[in-house]
Amino acid sequence: MTGSGVSGSRSDGRSKALWWAGIGIGVIGVAALVAVAVADLGKADQIASVAGAVLAAAGLGLSLWSLRGGGSGGAAATGVTAAGERSVAAGGNIGAVATGDGATAGPAPTPPASGGTPAPGNPVAGPVTASGDRSVAAGGDIGSVSTGDA
Repeated sequence: MTGSGVSGSRSDGRSKALWWAGIGIGVIGVAALVAVAVADLGKADQIASVAGAVLAAAGLGLSLWSLRGGGSGGAAATGVTAAGERSVAAGGNIGAVATGDGATAGPAPTPPASGGTPAPGNPVAGPVTASGDRSVAAGGDIGSVSTGDA
């Protein structure tokens, strides 16, 4: 069983700004090419060729960065894996987990009273791996674990 912390949309505003910036640059580029084409068609062809090559290289770079997990906070970015039998791994915190036959984990930690601020552990940025049988690994805090049979 593999789990990971669900990250919020912390970069929605940034993504929207980048999207609008790209549209703006595209509109300016098309307008500049039209202006140059009216003045000199040969020069417009040369500029369009160079601009196309530069934009293609930039698009390839952004695609590779995105595939590599740049900017995402999911399992692909943190490398969360649970390889052993009945093992559990999570990129964030684990409240309670039991991996044994008939075993039950203790209660998950209770959150602070309203108005209080919880003090969660800082999840690790690197890989989280639970590789042995009934192993448990977390990138953050672990509340209660039971790995033996009842």
